[in-house]
Amino acid sequence: MRFPANKNCLYIFVCLLAVNTYAQRQMENLDRGVVAVVQQDNSVSVQWRILGTDDENLKFNLYRRSGENIVRKLNQVPLSGPTHFFDEEVDLSKENTWFVKSVKNGEEAEEPGSYTLEANAKPENYHTLQLKHIEGYTPNDASVADLDGDGEYEIILHQTGVSKDNSHRGLSDEPIFQAYKLDGTFLWKINLGKNIREGAHYTQFMVYDLDGDGKAEFVCKTADGTKDALGNVIGDATKDWRDTNKNSKTFGKILEGPEYFTVFNGETGEALTTTNYIPGRGNLSGWGGVGGNAGNDRTGNRVDRFTACVAYLDGERPSVIMGRGYYGRTVLAAWDFRNGELTSRWVFDSENAENPYSGMGNHNLSVADVDKDGKDEIVFGSMVVDDNGEGLYSTGFRHGDALHVTDLDPDVPGLEVFGIHENEEGTEGPGVALFSGKDGEVLFRAAENKDIGRGVAANIDSTRIGAQFWWSGSKGLFDTKGKKIGEQPESINFLIWWDGDSSRELLNRNYIGKYGKGRIFTAEGALSNNGTKATPTLSADIWGDWREELILRSEDNKELRIYTTTIPTKIRQYTLMHDPQYRVSITWQNVGYNQPPHTSFYMGKNMKKAPKPKIKLIPEKLK
Repeated sequence: MRFPANKNCLYIFVCLLAVNTYAQRQMENLDRGVVAVVQQDNSVSVQWRILGTDDENLKFNLYRRSGENIVRKLNQVPLSGPTHFFDEEVDLSKENTWFVKSVKNGEEAEEPGSYTLEANAKPENYHTLQLKHIEGYTPNDASVADLDGDGEYEIILHQTGVSKDNSHRGLSDEPIFQAYKLDGTFLWKINLGKNIREGAHYTQFMVYDLDGDGKAEFVCKTADGTKDALGNVIGDATKDWRDTNKNSKTFGKILEGPEYFTVFNGETGEALTTTNYIPGRGNLSGWGGVGGNAGNDRTGNRVDRFTACVAYLDGERPSVIMGRGYYGRTVLAAWDFRNGELTSRWVFDSENAENPYSGMGNHNLSVADVDKDGKDEIVFGSMVVDDNGEGLYSTGFRHGDALHVTDLDPDVPGLEVFGIHENEEGTEGPGVALFSGKDGEVLFRAAENKDIGRGVAANIDSTRIGAQFWWSGSKGLFDTKGKKIGEQPESINFLIWWDGDSSRELLNRNYIGKYGKGRIFTAEGALSNNGTKATPTLSADIWGDWREELILRSEDNKELRIYTTTIPTKIRQYTLMHDPQYRVSITWQNVGYNQPPHTSFYMGKNMKKAPKPKIKLIPEKLK
């Protein structure tokens, strides 16, 4: 863009630049997230979090309260390094509680957050959260958010019964959501009813503080018969819009009836406001024709492919985006929830096959500020939608199953996007591509004209700088130039920050591996979700230091297990949840084919100090 050379335009430009530079994003005000894990030698690993707004010189004193309120400070001098400590003199026959106080200029300050181990705690490497079991249902994807404003995360769990892929016929069970505090306290249950089909492409849910009151809302697509936690019914409970004809090509699908979009109170589960879902189904055969094999249908396969995310479209407050379609026509509808009301912000619609954005969406998406204007864009497979709802660019590579967006090449300014693409039945294009997030410039492409099912990008080789890349059939590990540099890892699924360095580990099923070193952790008695995709219930930095927790379901489906690493680290880093890109990544992790979260900055070998996030904590004071 070219600006005229006059003082007024220069002044406007400088003012706009200043607004983008200094805008602060609304973010959760978290407590210290203290967590304690008993070791095999009966010592206790204790961790706590640094906030993104903390002074860089902030120090901590760690305390233990034992038995009859006997309090002992565990460190001799204030702790200024990593927020990880081994308590080697604890008496586990008593109840013990750990908490921290911050130290600034020699003065101590009380800090919210503590963790208690009951008397005679055993060496278990996980925190147990007992569930209200639903017969025939399995704990599936989850999200976390502060639902009650106390600075601690709650867990919102999707319980699934019989589910169906869009391409399959058959009736599904009713999608059910539950909310729990981390101590196991049950908060609420929401049943979406028989007119919402259960399956990975149908039931996307977002949990985030959308209105800035310090308490997160729960939002999703609803229909006639959806029942909130208080028993209130949305729409007409007597309606059954399912196709119940077993001989029908659309048996079990829901291709008629009203479609709604509802905001629920995250603390109580009460439905707060409901509006019509944008977009409606319209012409059932108007949703195909470009992506995948360029096919089409009238059986509900392409029309009922849903996505969702949360993004800071104005650079300060979050909006929720609900999507429909990606094989052909793609629609993204942005909403603001303010003062108890939903308002439409914008609607992006690729409309038809002539539009270069048609067929470019993925089975998942990402959110990032790719053009560095302080506002988020929606990275949706092979296309990017700008913060204002206008198309930013399209690579034309069409849809795929996996997507990774972060600073993958620290030698190149800005963020990069790595994705895989399906080239089916004679269609042509790269099976994998790495491109610049700001403008779509291709940095490398491979697997030409092949249908690639999976792919991952991250710095997993702790001896090399920058990300490495691998995909189905890649027969090797590749660098940012597309050059083979090593052997392909054994898994192509998920990622996690688990050991003490800044490189990432391989998460697959119920175990974690280190590239070149093999398996380093196994969660015995726990299971992953979503079939061969083997994804966790959730992976996120929900407490402790900057490394991620792994949440899996138990084999009997009656509890969630939250695993926290106890490996020492030398890295002092603020919680990843205060990096806005990572935080919204946790929100969209459950969407479609789940993908691992990524930060807005390079994390890996030889990483620089993470930039200070431009955030404003809400509420300013915790309860």
